[in-house]
Amino acid sequence: MDENHPVLSIVVPMHNEQDNLDYLFERLKDVLDRLSLSYEIICIDDGSRDRTLPMLVKHHYLDSRIKIISFSRNFGKEIALTAGIDYANGDAVIPIDADLQDPPELIEALISKWREGYDVVYATRRSRLGESWLKRFTAGGFYRVIDKIGSITIPRDTGDFRLLDRRVVDVLKQLPERTRFMKGLFAWVGFRQTSILFDRQERYQGRSSWNYWRLWNFAVDGITSFSLLPLKVWSYVGIIFSLFAFLYATFLIVRTLILGVDVPGYASIMVAVLFLGGIQLITLGIFGEYLGRIYEEVKGRPLYLVRDRYGLDDLPAPP
Repeated sequence: MDENHPVLSIVVPMHNEQDNLDYLFERLKDVLDRLSLSYEIICIDDGSRDRTLPMLVKHHYLDSRIKIISFSRNFGKEIALTAGIDYANGDAVIPIDADLQDPPELIEALISKWREGYDVVYATRRSRLGESWLKRFTAGGFYRVIDKIGSITIPRDTGDFRLLDRRVVDVLKQLPERTRFMKGLFAWVGFRQTSILFDRQERYQGRSSWNYWRLWNFAVDGITSFSLLPLKVWSYVGIIFSLFAFLYATFLIVRTLILGVDVPGYASIMVAVLFLGGIQLITLGIFGEYLGRIYEEVKGRPLYLVRDRYGLDDLPAPP
């Protein structure tokens, strides 16, 4: 089996996952060895502050098929996933989380669908064990919103766990944007896609670093990356308010002609000023979100900086 050109590349972004590593590799190797296919496991240490990196290095020296990319700092999961895809050599690439909520045993089903001719096989969550009703509700709301206003259809209840054919990977590596919403990019590229259902398990060990504030920013990134509606809608809001203002001005003129001049109320003026001021600030905030993303793009900084590589020294750094 050729380690330089494996059939499968398993990409695992990691941030403070020391408690999950031993069991993760045990389950991954059990599944992959049973398939009798050449493979590599590319682990991206995204600036972990625990013993994730030393443990990864130990596993690498025990098994050279485990390869490591160590970032100079924390760049975020989407960037870590991008780096893994950049360095993957397999005919098929499978991103998977290190917390074992996505069962490695499902890899066999993903490969089966790939062999049927599909280019992307994504795993859709039938149930989400261990998650609060609020998280399930907000996640469902996000997918409904982006489905309505987005320029592409992003599969609901679907994370990064999927199989990507080499042709899809080569296209993804050509996409240059720095604000990366990978679920959207996976859908945007097209190709033949299908899904399989699974029950998502609880996190094996540790706590997720994805709090509600980070999830909110993640949702904003997704919406602004794949929809212009938040920008366009304010033209229509302005037209509607202008129409109401014109109708109200007409009403005041007619009332003054019939009843004479009266003293306008202070309260009604303040309500109108504060309301319209709030609308303007919201508008400026949305403009600012898009402008900030333009600012990030034009700076042209690299997506990530690699501090160390293990098992990948013979590969050139990705563009």
